[in-house]
Amino acid sequence: MTGPNSGPRIRSIATAVPSHRITQDEVRDFGARFFADDVAGLDRLLGVYENAAIGEGYCCLPKTWYGETGHGFREKNRLYLENAVALLKDATVECLAAGNTGPGDIDLIVTVSTTGIATPSLDARLMTELPFRRDVQRLPIFGLGCAGGVLGLARAAACARAAPGSRVLFLVVELCTLTFRGRDRSVRNLVATALFRDGAAAVLLTDDGPGPAVSSWGEYTWPDSLDIMGWDVADDGFGVVFSRSIPDLVRSNMRQATEEFLSSESLGLRDIDSFVCHPGGAKVLDALEEVFDLPAGGLEESREVLRDYGNMSAATVLFVLDRILRDRTAKRHLLTSLGPGFSAGFLLLQST
Repeated sequence: MTGPNSGPRIRSIATAVPSHRITQDEVRDFGARFFADDVAGLDRLLGVYENAAIGEGYCCLPKTWYGETGHGFREKNRLYLENAVALLKDATVECLAAGNTGPGDIDLIVTVSTTGIATPSLDARLMTELPFRRDVQRLPIFGLGCAGGVLGLARAAACARAAPGSRVLFLVVELCTLTFRGRDRSVRNLVATALFRDGAAAVLLTDDGPGPAVSSWGEYTWPDSLDIMGWDVADDGFGVVFSRSIPDLVRSNMRQATEEFLSSESLGLRDIDSFVCHPGGAKVLDALEEVFDLPAGGLEESREVLRDYGNMSAATVLFVLDRILRDRTAKRHLLTSLGPGFSAGFLLLQST
């Protein structure tokens, strides 16, 4: 979907992480112990921890919890609810304060998360923690995976544009580490430990303010690609599914999808001042830099966030955006992300 250059503005943005910091070296040591007796060629595979280009990240639970094998889906989801609401509260309080707005001023809450199940939804639970109005509207979204930061923001912007004068709060939280399965000694589970961490973000959208306007958005879903990314649901929770072919798929398919979206706005890649890309992994960023004709390392902020926080699924791109918006020189930003479907999300921001 596209729209005029004017649109709802990002009045403020905030991020939050859990209190349990863990370095990549610690995660590597854990992986070496945990998979020692079950994964063939483990010494070679341990290189994935260094190749991930992650220095540290944050987990919602102490490190010792992940080494225990008896955690089932019920326990994990209880922990998801507790920790997700707490992180969303932290991000919301900071975001609203930065936007000089109170909870009672919010007309709609759009909430994205794919790492747990919540009914009542996370936004309803957040209402027990913060004094939102009783008539605030709520839109919880599940299943977008890593694409949820961009596509969720697009849905929030569409709602804001449809109701001029409204104040929309967009929230995203992902507790990826809770999807670690203590009985799964597969290579896939090993790779997941090297990549995924936990985090949350909040964005306030209003008609006024100095922030960039959400001018347009779009997405593209490739055919015959359902097995590229998603969840494998088992008795002990969600198991991540992601294909090793994703970097190659980006190189062969992402440019055309991006150019088709930009051409609908009478734009090309050269018209973009900054690329705000979800850092799904170091190899994916390498591929995106090639696709967007950027120098090696050109997606600097995406690489910094990956280094400092790891892949927090949908929340990660908003960490990148928060960092990029501190630089006031760029005028036109393109947000991109990839997620289950297999889908690409696009969103244009225009600064004044």
